[in-house]
Amino acid sequence: MSELYRFGVSLEKALIEAFDRHIETQCYKSRSEAIRDLIREELIRKEWTEGGTVAGAIVMTYDHHKRELVNLLLDIQHDFQETIISTQHVHLDHHHCLEIIAVKGSSSSVEKLATTLKVQVGVKHLSLSISSAAEGTA
Repeated sequence: MSELYRFGVSLEKALIEAFDRHIETQCYKSRSEAIRDLIREELIRKEWTEGGTVAGAIVMTYDHHKRELVNLLLDIQHDFQETIISTQHVHLDHHHCLEIIAVKGSSSSVEKLATTLKVQVGVKHLSLSISSAAEGTA
């Protein structure tokens, strides 16, 4: 485990009360744990906006009966081999599939992949969840 440092923070009473309510609803065990998560989230956002290396998952649902769509999605994924780590395909029902794509790469390449997939006719929904791929952030 890494070495921990203690420091003090001065906050307005209303702000700390609101933060404590947030901590309770999110089931954090301590303020420190919640603050660490906020700091990590900000550092990950910085990696994203500055074009750093990120890791994450693209989750999309689509109608697999649009045969041209299935081939198009596969072609797009082959174009992003350097960004895609793995994929998982799930049959939701007779018409719909769920695809989970694990990604790692520059924030711009991950975003371009997600956008390219999302705009295809037949893709019902796509979400992108990112995290840092850099050491020291987590």
